[in-house]
Amino acid sequence: MHDIYNFVVGPLAWFGWGVFILGSIFKLVYAYNKFVTKDGTSAPYMSWKYGLRSIGAWLVPFNALGWRNNPLVTVVTFVFHICLILVPVFLSAHAVLWQQFFGVEFFWTLPDNVADYMTLAVIAACVFFAVRRLAYPRVRFVTEAKDWWVLLLVVSPFITGFLAYHQVFQYQIMIVLHVITGLAWLALIPFSRLAHMLFILFSRAYIGSEFGGVRKAKDW
Repeated sequence: MHDIYNFVVGPLAWFGWGVFILGSIFKLVYAYNKFVTKDGTSAPYMSWKYGLRSIGAWLVPFNALGWRNNPLVTVVTFVFHICLILVPVFLSAHAVLWQQFFGVEFFWTLPDNVADYMTLAVIAACVFFAVRRLAYPRVRFVTEAKDWWVLLLVVSPFITGFLAYHQVFQYQIMIVLHVITGLAWLALIPFSRLAHMLFILFSRAYIGSEFGGVRKAKDW
């Protein structure tokens, strides 16, 4: 099991990071070329002012009409995304790996007990999203099989990480599963619906530029 662990945090980890970085570059370049060739008339209307204004407006909970229409979904969405980003990056155990493999040393990490609660928040949010997909006809109608796979992919590293930290079941198996599921999540970001992590700022800036520069209106 020790050899397997060394493999997943070594060669497999570099492979996962490579797929993520190269895949992200490919998808961003591809999307930019599509934008220029298929929607070139919109390019002159792209505006830093209106783009950043839209991004800032949608980053504030309940500022946009879309956020105010469903307060519970808004709260869960914000908590989910904040925890989803902060825990993998600033977990103290991960900080050791950042320094070991990338030479990056953080001046601050999440306290373990806080990270534990944030992990539970991500798991609870995923349960909420799953129940919502089953319970609400409109959401169920647009749900496809790949949505369930993405939800499972996102929650798996958090479940296995939580079980490994609390040493539920066999620790060595759980930590290997945690690394494998985390790498799968990372590598599939550019090639799944998780790609919105790469494009959300551009999409928001595009819409904000159109509303601000063309329609002379707000998009929130």
